[in-house]
Amino acid sequence: MMMMPLRCLSELARRRPDRAVDAMRVGLRCLMSTCPLSKATDDSQRLYATSSCANVPEVALSEAPLSDMLVDSFGRFHNYLRISLTERCNLRCQYCMPAQGVQLTPNSELLSHDEIIRVAGLFVTSGVDKIRLTGGEPTIRKDIEDICLHLSGLKGLKTLAMTTNGLVLSKKLPRLKECGLNALNISLDTLVPAKFEFMTRRKGHSRVMESIDASIQLGFQSVKVNCVVMRGMNDDEICDFVEMTRDKPVNVRFIEFMPFDGNVWNVKKLVPYAEMMDKVVSANVLKV
Repeated sequence: MMMMPLRCLSELARRRPDRAVDAMRVGLRCLMSTCPLSKATDDSQRLYATSSCANVPEVALSEAPLSDMLVDSFGRFHNYLRISLTERCNLRCQYCMPAQGVQLTPNSELLSHDEIIRVAGLFVTSGVDKIRLTGGEPTIRKDIEDICLHLSGLKGLKTLAMTTNGLVLSKKLPRLKECGLNALNISLDTLVPAKFEFMTRRKGHSRVMESIDASIQLGFQSVKVNCVVMRGMNDDEICDFVEMTRDKPVNVRFIEFMPFDGNVWNVKKLVPYAEMMDKVVSANVLKV
């Protein structure tokens, strides 16, 4: 799956010479030997590191093997953690979930509030400085504000972000901001209300737009709009999304339609990155 930020095409990885690899070793030992959550943290549905990373200083590499906790086999230091708070979602987007939903994992097997904070703390003390909360839809978790409050209090964490469909976000935003949330990715695949209802099998386009406007008004340091582009569905709106950035201080990111079991993927529906960019440039809405 490729993402194309239009106002910021890439985020450069930062070097972290101030982080000691010893901290990673200690965190890993604690996580695997003393933390009762090791089984849960192995589940990529609930907790996983992404490829946002920085190179490890040579001196650090000489002190620890490349397999140590946050250092991958290419010697890259991963400082970005994503935590899935729930499998539940209040939309049924056609490219994402069947109309009847999916079989959910029992609550007893999901990370609890205390488990999330403890595991996140281990990663932050090991060098992670950005955490993103995802789902399902994270805003439907009842303790979302409390989770944000405790995560934002972790020493060394610089960015606490969330990816959300925005359906119930606007009402929660003031409190979430008070609790330390400072970056948002809001999913929106169409600017047409009727098409939104068809694509998500739910009403709520106006509420998502309200959430985008509220996040801007509240001064979130980063507001991004994620749009999954599908041929014959919303590829005719690409330039409309770009135009939206003239009036709103948001970054629009077009995402290629990704195949996986159950979403009726078809190569004919795929709009490649290069074609998206050509369409934007030819319409003269973006100078490159």
